[in-house]
Amino acid sequence: MKKHSARVAPLSACNSPVLTLTKVEGDERSRESPAPAEAQMQAGAEGSGRVNRCCWKCSVTQLKKICWGVAVVLGVCSSWSGSTQLAKLTFKKFDAPFTLTWFATNWNFLFFPLYYLGHVFKSAEKQSPKQRYRECCRFFGDNGLTLKVFFTKAAPFGVLWTLTNYLYLHAIKKINTTDVSVLFCCNKAFVFLLSWIVLRDRFMGVRIVAAIFAIAGIVMMTYADGFHSHSVIGIALVVGSASMSALYKVLFKLLLGSAKFGEAALFLSVLAVFNVLFVTCIPVILYFTKVEYWSSFDIIPWGNLCGFSILLLTFNILLNFGIAITYPTLISLGIVLSVPVNAVVDHYTSEIVFNSVRVIAIIIIGLGFLLLLLPEEWDVWVIKLLTRLKVRKKEEIPEGNGDIASGLPNKSRRTRPSMSSFAH
Repeated sequence: MKKHSARVAPLSACNSPVLTLTKVEGDERSRESPAPAEAQMQAGAEGSGRVNRCCWKCSVTQLKKICWGVAVVLGVCSSWSGSTQLAKLTFKKFDAPFTLTWFATNWNFLFFPLYYLGHVFKSAEKQSPKQRYRECCRFFGDNGLTLKVFFTKAAPFGVLWTLTNYLYLHAIKKINTTDVSVLFCCNKAFVFLLSWIVLRDRFMGVRIVAAIFAIAGIVMMTYADGFHSHSVIGIALVVGSASMSALYKVLFKLLLGSAKFGEAALFLSVLAVFNVLFVTCIPVILYFTKVEYWSSFDIIPWGNLCGFSILLLTFNILLNFGIAITYPTLISLGIVLSVPVNAVVDHYTSEIVFNSVRVIAIIIIGLGFLLLLLPEEWDVWVIKLLTRLKVRKKEEIPEGNGDIASGLPNKSRRTRPSMSSFAH
């Protein structure tokens, strides 16, 4: 308050009527007039300074988000394409897609411990693991994670998770990784269709067009290889995997809603527990029935299995928790960018033929995926942008007319003296 009064006092003394009455009128004007101007200049300078500071803070924050987004995009792209290529390489030595799915899903148990480590290093109010676990368990209901909740709200998602990954890995055995990765991008279109039907989400014409692009791309991708049995089965497996992924996301939103980071980490760790307790018997059955058989445990490429699991775990971490540091749209772009990466790798490591039909199918599916990334109010933004451009054009036209009109009176003024002199 003292600083404020010190600034106000000189201005009030200069503007005092007692002081100004003793001055000459011209002197009074010269003393009174600069004070409001100086005040306006100071206020304008302070206001512009505040605006510049706010703009600087916003620009720095956005720049940080974009930089983190680029890092996350590169991480998503490299982890997703790397896991796909490593799975293809693993099947040359270890032909067991379901066992690989089971092994990689067990690594989901690390989600909650990793989240708790982040909580300890970042949060100001640190909680014990038990306290944090109980707080995150409220996501499942008032009673927490009970046996009933485990079988009704966790087990179905564990089944969908296993089916999604198994069908994807099994498709890699049948067709090349480029086709697998691009066809899996159709899950975004399936999510929209299921959300529109089940969740009654807002109808958007552009997303219907994107879904049509996805379906057309699937048909063209099937036609690219001439409808061979292996390619048709592989494409059907990828489409099934994308459908299971879409069903997983829609059911999660329907039954559980949205989850915080700790709740999502706990949920993914619970899926690993379900996998250990109830899915372990399936690889054992497949081994003894020789559906997925290996002669000795020494021939198992443990390095490939662990590498694939780490890459898949990294991909899921970035996909689920990357929104904390960047925009969700940038994260989704990483999945699309994995398609050209896989295409380059397939070009040098396999006998893939990039004919015109396959290239057009890849472009159509990629375009459909990008259309689905548009926000719900994109049409409103486009309309606002167009109206602003129209207003600017209308403002420019009157200015030009004003210049022409202003020139006419000048000519008339110049001509009047000549006419009067002529009259005389």
